[in-house]
Amino acid sequence: MTEPTDADGRTPGPLGPDPAPGSARGRAVAAVLADLRAVDGALYAAVAATSTPTLDRALRRLSHAADHSKISLGIAAVLSLGGARARRAALAGVGAVAVASASANLLGKRLVHRARPDREAARVTVDRYVPMPASASFPSGHTAAAVAFATAVGVALPEAAVPLGVLAGAVGYSRVHTGVHYPGDVAAGAVVGVAGGAVALAAVSRQPNTFTAW
Repeated sequence: MTEPTDADGRTPGPLGPDPAPGSARGRAVAAVLADLRAVDGALYAAVAATSTPTLDRALRRLSHAADHSKISLGIAAVLSLGGARARRAALAGVGAVAVASASANLLGKRLVHRARPDREAARVTVDRYVPMPASASFPSGHTAAAVAFATAVGVALPEAAVPLGVLAGAVGYSRVHTGVHYPGDVAAGAVVGVAGGAVALAAVSRQPNTFTAW
């Protein structure tokens, strides 16, 4: 599968348009970007073409439940009812979601105007459909927020690291499975999420007495 092109025949997004060929380095970069676009489109098409009726409904529901970080915020609310350590983890997680969401949605998507995938052309089954967002495709905000939360809470509360990491991975994959993101969008969202988690952890670590009054 190939990505849509604009009126001038150029491919929008982080992997295009290609740099003007004026040097050997420019041509090499253009070739690498073309290969990455091809791999990204092929992976998206492979997921779309793989029949998984048992998983379709579950991943569609998971993707929808992750809208506006409802899952992460719900977990944070439960953690806030625990001891000081759990509350600190909840604070770090919520902060990480805020940082990652702002970075992905207010910065990344505005800087990189990548078009959403054409899931009808890819023949994504309607059983997987969730509403197609109007925002740019790159990076995945859902993935950024989920990975940020898992990163921050997992460091502050190590026993939660594995389940939250698995959950974040499932949220990211669900965005490709439902046809609203390319795999490259999800990978970039994960990078933003890790960075957001690190920022939130650094901020919380500077406030050692945050919960002494709780």
